[in-house]
Amino acid sequence: MAEETGQCYDYVADCRLRAAFDLFAHTWDPVVLAALHEGPLRRGRLRTSIGGVSDKALTEALTRLVGHGLIERHRHREAPPRVEYGLTPLGKSLVDGPIRAMAEWTGEYGDRLAAAGAEPPGNGFRKPFL
Repeated sequence: MAEETGQCYDYVADCRLRAAFDLFAHTWDPVVLAALHEGPLRRGRLRTSIGGVSDKALTEALTRLVGHGLIERHRHREAPPRVEYGLTPLGKSLVDGPIRAMAEWTGEYGDRLAAAGAEPPGNGFRKPFL
């Protein structure tokens, strides 16, 4: 990888592009980021607004995203304690850029993608090569 340009010439494990794509490897990470786009939320409200995410999956996603510096955990000092999660500037840039672009692409091509995935193998549907 050419560190000065941030580009990958050899697809190696420590490539910045691979690290960025790893953010999308976890199903709930981009969903959590998108859900926080409107502003900070408490954990329970976040889970409700997402829908379909298990408590364990949400906990893992929050831990991962805090660790990557994409969201921050803010504990309010009151009784009972209140914790909110919100996007950091880095997380906001990810939501406003690549995640928004993916949402726009999905809006345009989502029906075609869903239709292609619904066809049984052998009828024009090609299975992934892995």
